[in-house]
Amino acid sequence: MIEMRPQDIHACIVRIEGTNNEDEMYRAFKNVGATPHLVHLNELKTLDPYQCIMIPGGFSAGDYVRAGAIFASRIRSRLFDELLDFVDHGYPVGGICNGFQVLVELGLLPGDGEPGEVTACLAENDSARFECRHSLLLRTPSNPCAFTSRLPEGERLMVPSAHAEGKLLLAGGIRAYKRIEERGQVLFKYVNYANETEAPYPWNPNGSPHNIAGICNEKGNVFGMMPHPERAFDIENENGYAGRTLFESLIRYIGETF
Repeated sequence: MIEMRPQDIHACIVRIEGTNNEDEMYRAFKNVGATPHLVHLNELKTLDPYQCIMIPGGFSAGDYVRAGAIFASRIRSRLFDELLDFVDHGYPVGGICNGFQVLVELGLLPGDGEPGEVTACLAENDSARFECRHSLLLRTPSNPCAFTSRLPEGERLMVPSAHAEGKLLLAGGIRAYKRIEERGQVLFKYVNYANETEAPYPWNPNGSPHNIAGICNEKGNVFGMMPHPERAFDIENENGYAGRTLFESLIRYIGETF
């Protein structure tokens, strides 16, 4: 099997009115050699040309009703069955910040219910205000994930956070958090410089239980996180890892899988 060349990997960055991080995401894919496409949902007729679907951050449809809810509803009405097939075939689908909220509203994350069943939400920050600050993230032990395969467990990233609704609440309560931990679905946790994974505010900017900052589905091809790696694409830590590493991981996954 011949591995796909990065330039042959077409990433669809889906936007609607109110999204505002699509340009940063476009540049991130461009800088790792892929071929990104900015596509408004109203113009997205089929997913066939793409090997990756990404939903960027922002305030889609003004975040009315709930953050990401209207964007998710519009996806359901247009392409949801095709999106489910896309995921079933192993293609990666990712969401950053508002995109994470959309994937939760679609029931694709944490993905432990029936197809399309919503089993979580990203609730209002404990501070009851918009939080804009750098967050220190710990790469936790998890399933092989399309977005983190090149980032070793235990590595830390300093990544900007900017959200008002980032507290991950799971419908099953304590058992649900234990389940996603045991299934290796937790990708990142907010930590302090002592690597304490229950570090309080402001290290955890939203009050998310167990300091969860990002998760994937059990298969590892659907992923979401609240902080913005596309805004930290060229920010390196002492080991050279940056937001770039996550996009490189994604391109490698696609190239080796399809």
